Amino acid sequence: MITAVILAGDGGTPANPQLETPFMKTIATLFIVLTSCAAFTIAADAKPKPYPLTTCIISGDKLGEMGKPAVLVVEDQEVQFCCKSCIKDFNKDPKKYLKEIAEKAKK
Repeated sequence: MITAVILAGDGGTPANPQLETPFMKTIATLFIVLTSCAAFTIAADAKPKPYPLTTCIISGDKLGEMGKPAVLVVEDQEVQFCCKSCIKDFNKDPKKYLKEIAEKAKK
């Protein structure tokens, strides 16, 4: 993106040859990396919707009976499981289980 602006000119020649220095290319690359990291950090700071159920969506077991629940965040929704092995079953059809969580949360 930045490179396209720097190189824009007539017939592909640099608009300003001074901007073609290795230093300026490094600055442009650094700018791209930092803005990408900032966007990722903002997205990572967004809190997912809390898990609304007291049971595992896969097994139906009460959370906490088998130890600390396993937690996964999918499509901005926190999902808690009675154990890690239930995550494998969830991953086979996550949309189905997310829909089921939403329906059960309404009740």
